[in-house]
Amino acid sequence: MLLQNLFPFLPFQLLETLIYIVAALGIVLITYGVFLETERRQDLVFLVGALCLFDYALYIGNRIFMIAMAGFALASLVEFIEIMIGLHKEEGKHTLKKIKQVGKK
Repeated sequence: MLLQNLFPFLPFQLLETLIYIVAALGIVLITYGVFLETERRQDLVFLVGALCLFDYALYIGNRIFMIAMAGFALASLVEFIEIMIGLHKEEGKHTLKKIKQVGKK
């Protein structure tokens, strides 16, 4: 069977199923956040995705993964707050031009 090869262990309890759905949502959100242009939206998507994956890490008991996702969520939250209060300086197209000029020298 195709599904048995892809998912050898399917959860039977509702809580387990919800944890796996939340984890899949976190994976999709973090992947989607990479492609967002608006930094404010990107930070919010990263925050929600990291919190979803933190829940999964908490469920499986992986401390390293919990610390990584908590740090990622905290960094996204701090950057979002900086954008909202006006402390965040946006790097634009001019930064790329400066990097190219330094590389040529």
